[in-house]
Amino acid sequence: MNTKITELLGIKYPIIQGGMAWVAESTLAAAVSNAGGLGLIAGGSAPIDYLRDQIRNAKSLTDKPFGVNIMLMSPNAEDLAQLVIDEKVPVVTTGAGNPGKFMEGWKNAGVKVIPVIPSVALAKRMERAGADAVVAEGTESGGHIGENTTMCLVPQVVDALEIPVIAAGGIADGRGIAASFMLGAEGVQVGTRFLASTECKIHETYKQLVIDAKDTDNVVTGRTTGHPCRNVRTKFSKKLAQDEFKGNITPDEFEKITLGSLRKAVQDGNLEEGSFLCGLIAGMVNEIKPCKDIIEEMFAQAEKLLGR
Repeated sequence: MNTKITELLGIKYPIIQGGMAWVAESTLAAAVSNAGGLGLIAGGSAPIDYLRDQIRNAKSLTDKPFGVNIMLMSPNAEDLAQLVIDEKVPVVTTGAGNPGKFMEGWKNAGVKVIPVIPSVALAKRMERAGADAVVAEGTESGGHIGENTTMCLVPQVVDALEIPVIAAGGIADGRGIAASFMLGAEGVQVGTRFLASTECKIHETYKQLVIDAKDTDNVVTGRTTGHPCRNVRTKFSKKLAQDEFKGNITPDEFEKITLGSLRKAVQDGNLEEGSFLCGLIAGMVNEIKPCKDIIEEMFAQAEKLLGR
């Protein structure tokens, strides 16, 4: 399936694996890239030495393109921006900020830059800054979310930009891919579906929560802090959201309670203190499969639907 995104990134299938913090490491990224998509390593706030090792490990596991996701609000963003240049990483995706000050350095190094955006206004700013494409991410996605839905956001961003648009949020099978292309997207970004992949190294408790989730088993926390996050519904996340809604905790108290909660979910499977970030699409994810099977099945279905 050739699109502007496959041509831009040099990949077989127009699919990017989401840069999920604490989840998207070198093994998962390499597996997605080997399967014909673009795998991502999440930068987050991890130590630069660790991220350098992750990048080099990915290079040892695949000879295909892969990328790094940089959260621009992270304290290590500047060091990580330089690291991807030093390590000759071909693609960077960005979130939580404006990558403008890094753009010249990345462009001079031949790095493709793809910001994740929740609105038309920000998409336009990213295009003016020199982005090669954007990921238009709807509120259906897991982790940090905006308010606009994928169905509404993607076509408006497509109409507003000249650069290619990648759809994200609520995509777990070929129907979602086909729908994204009908909305004008040139590719998709998928996160939650890869949580239930063989190569994903999250705790088994986390994987099982995703597999067992129904369509209503999600909750958004963090609205009072200005950084809403979509989670699998657990006793911890449900109580957190209720306490926020009732005004029982302040934003500062919320930050203290959730400090390190994603790591506790990913590494420890801690149901009492962990934030199990996950998209609304989890109700459609029912089994664990290798990344290769996931991608090939999704695109076989999409091509059949689009061929109608």
